Amino acid sequence: MSTTMTGMPRLGLAANAAQFTLLVVVNALVGGVLGSERTVLPLLAEQEFHLTAYTAALTYILAFGATKAVTNFFAGTLSDRYGRKPVLLAGWLVAIPIPAMLIWAPSWGWIVAANVLLGVNQGLAWSTTVIMKIDLAGPDRRGLAMGLNEAAGYVAVAATAMATGALAAAYGLRPAPFLLTAAYIALGLGLSAVFVRETRGHARHEAAIHTIGEHHAGLSTRQVFALASWREPALSSASQAGMVNNLNDGLAWGLFPILFATAGLSLTEIGALAALYPAVWGLGQLATGPASDRYGRKPFIVTGMLLQAVALAVIALADGFTAWAVAAVLLGAGTAMVYPTLLAAISDVAHPAWRARAVGVYRLWRDGGFAVGALLAGIVADLAGIRAATWVVAALTAASGLLAWGRMYETHRRA
Repeated sequence: MSTTMTGMPRLGLAANAAQFTLLVVVNALVGGVLGSERTVLPLLAEQEFHLTAYTAALTYILAFGATKAVTNFFAGTLSDRYGRKPVLLAGWLVAIPIPAMLIWAPSWGWIVAANVLLGVNQGLAWSTTVIMKIDLAGPDRRGLAMGLNEAAGYVAVAATAMATGALAAAYGLRPAPFLLTAAYIALGLGLSAVFVRETRGHARHEAAIHTIGEHHAGLSTRQVFALASWREPALSSASQAGMVNNLNDGLAWGLFPILFATAGLSLTEIGALAALYPAVWGLGQLATGPASDRYGRKPFIVTGMLLQAVALAVIALADGFTAWAVAAVLLGAGTAMVYPTLLAAISDVAHPAWRARAVGVYRLWRDGGFAVGALLAGIVADLAGIRAATWVVAALTAASGLLAWGRMYETHRRA
């Protein structure tokens, strides 16, 4: 832990560079665990378990999203009560059985159960790395901090989606892709246990010197939930935008590989498309996060949501690898504008004393979008096809951007 001469923690990226970098690596491993499913599981549902109904095939995303959403909420509360590092370690320990369950699953119920554990893993581990980086960064460079955090996670999602697609093409859908998952979990647990340091003291130090903002420190969890869900315009606008963002990501994860496969694309091409969207999303955040520190959060949030809507419309209209690749780039760019900026906006408004809980509530709503997206997209796809489901989600994404434009205020004081 970086401290001052008086023993107080020091805030800022430069003062905490080593620990911040370690947390970036840890979050990349968290993202890699998630990415190991994106190419393989939709095809596994169709080819090995013969699930013909889209709603049934998407049950694993529904289980993952619902579990992760609830776990996000408790991750914030638990990290305030017990510290950040114990929650991070718990997230890795829960992940240990996942690769074996995916490799040897005799029925689809085992896949769904593995994704319940995956939701707990992602909710605890990813949420905690976010909170720890916010603790270390201090108030001035949170956009950059969140850009680095989310870039690491989603570049790892993209790289692993492509790698598992190649492994599946060469060696089959099981077990080879999920051996990579096991390696990520072992390395993440080891690094977290041995090298990661507790950061709750940084948040307490910032709370002691916090002098800006209209919301005081002494709020209950119920009050924080109300502020972040509907009462506070910026916090609640961020929550709804995050939910819709992950609603369309649930669609991309669960149904786009099937859409591409029915159009005759190869496993390698499907893996490339599954990787391209999160790759642009991940790398783009290296630019959009720090840019929001300079130009403000709201322009990136509104524009990003509207750009995602355009990209989804292109996917619904297109019918070939090149057009879908262009749309994947647009979808990734729009998501890159939104993802780190929403987290930074939450951190701008929330008092350090309850910031971890506010992040937990935001991530509850945001990752609840996976569950809502899986259910909505599955039902519409069963009734009218995948393209119709894509049009519905495109419309919801555009409406979300317009709502943020009308209700949200600028949260970054330097903007």
